[in-house]
Amino acid sequence: MQKQSHSHLKPQRSWCLVTALVAVLLFISLFLKTSNNWILCNNNKAPTMDNFLVDKLNSHQILLDAILHYATSRVTPQQNINEIRISFDVLKNRTPCNFLVFGLGHDSQMWASFNSRGNTLFLEEDPKWVETIVKDAPFLHAETVKYRTMLSEADELVEHYRKEPDCSAKKSFLRGNHGCKLALDMLSNEVYDKEWDLIMIDAPRGYFAEAPGRMAAIYSAAVMARNRKGKGVTHVFLHDVERKVEKVYAELFLCRKYLVKGVGRLWHFEIPPASNVGDSFC
Repeated sequence: MQKQSHSHLKPQRSWCLVTALVAVLLFISLFLKTSNNWILCNNNKAPTMDNFLVDKLNSHQILLDAILHYATSRVTPQQNINEIRISFDVLKNRTPCNFLVFGLGHDSQMWASFNSRGNTLFLEEDPKWVETIVKDAPFLHAETVKYRTMLSEADELVEHYRKEPDCSAKKSFLRGNHGCKLALDMLSNEVYDKEWDLIMIDAPRGYFAEAPGRMAAIYSAAVMARNRKGKGVTHVFLHDVERKVEKVYAELFLCRKYLVKGVGRLWHFEIPPASNVGDSFC
């Protein structure tokens, strides 16, 4: 999802990935035509036929835009096809649902199309990058995030978490949590008020000392998952787990015991709500 650190695939592999993505998107389009599962995961109101028709038209437009984008572009998503398939397999069973993605980039149209009848929100650190991506894909729903952390502080923030009461799993809150530096405390009400069925962490940047790092994104995703009131688990996907910070923070907050699958540089966690597991993250 990071725009600065894309390592592009070789041309043959790039076109194979693009072809696979187009095929997947066409499959989703056919699936939507025959699916009766069109009520949003967390929406208890029965939609009207007018709303259904508008929703279906909008979802098909998102799919068509995504197919056109990937069929005519040599830019490929940051994740490889095997990593993408993990999230895709979950989305097939959960869509339409609430999908929160940390990061905005060349793969965003793909994620939005996989959940075209659901609610997909992208959180991005760079306002200019948001303008660049949304200019070509205005249907994407994106917000900017200001992080309070730097990658160089990763070790200190672990100690901060252990000493700061507002960081504890027992308290487990984000909105207005100014005491815990790992808590994303200034997000929009939409982020706080929704229960996110899937959370993808592929940002912010985490490859140089002054970058925000993904410490706060990982911690905050864990808090959101623990605070879930609805049925089932929260699916959390973390990319770039070959890096030390991602791996350490994943094991601290997302928990090895909730890790259900790993392929390449991606880990998939299924995190139950706190009411089922007690007062600690792991």
